[in-house]
This record gives sequence, structure tokens and C-alpha cells, in this order.
Amino acid sequence: MPPLGPPTRAAIVAETFGWLGTPYRHQASCKGAGCDCLGLVRGVWRAVIGPEPAAAPPYTPDWAEAGADTLAAAAALHLVPVAAEAMRPGDVLLFRWRAGLPAKHAAILVDVDRFVHAHAGAAVAGAALSPWWRRRLAGVFAFPGVTG
Repeated sequence: MPPLGPPTRAAIVAETFGWLGTPYRHQASCKGAGCDCLGLVRGVWRAVIGPEPAAAPPYTPDWAEAGADTLAAAAALHLVPVAAEAMRPGDVLLFRWRAGLPAKHAAILVDVDRFVHAHAGAAVAGAALSPWWRRRLAGVFAFPGVTG
């Protein structure tokens, strides 16, 4: 069923919670069957906004080690940049594992200090936005047209 009206933060958060427990599957984006971190964001996009703006190209698990900040570039193209101090539930968070490396991980903020993400070896789960994660924050983005 296509979304009705502009996406709301509440709808994004509710949809994100619906992905909890989805097994990790590299390059997948199917609620309940499997997804990776990008697949989670893509699936939430489809549910609250509609068709994806572009197909995700094939990528390997170590794709970001090549040096290009592909994930951040795609986020800047399709999402709305937000200052880290202004992030709100429903925003997409990008993380880099070390300073100087490209962003390689995506998550969705569901509360002021919690996010939901998919990572290898585990099901989609919530996590605290602890100092460890905050130090690795590489960007914050809002879904386009989001209200409330």
C-alpha cells in the first residue's frame, strides 16, 4: 500500500521498530526475511515515502575500504543533511569506524539516545547512542519531506 501524505517522524520510527528481529542478510532489504544496514534504511524509505529514488548498486562487505565516501555521497543526494546537534527521532545516522575512513554503517534514530541498525552476525536491533557511537558519527540526514 503506498504511503498517504507526507512522511512523519512517528511513521518512520514505527516502521523502523517493525524491522526489529529481521535477520542480517548482506545487500537484502526485506522486512522479516533479511537486510543489512542500508537495506533497513531502504525498506523504511519504501514504507513511508514510496519507491526508492535509485537502485542500490551491488557492493561487497568491505566496499568502503576503497576510500570513496559512497554512502555519505548517496545520503547527501537523496536525504536532507541535518546538524548533529539538531538530530531527531526518524533521522538516518551514518557512522565511520575510524577517523579518516568513509562512512560505512547506517542506522535510524528512534529516540534521543537510541537507534536501530542491522549488523553482520545479528538481527536488526536497538542500541544506545553511547559515546562510542557518537565519536563515530559521520553524518545525520532526514528523510525528504518529513514532518512532525
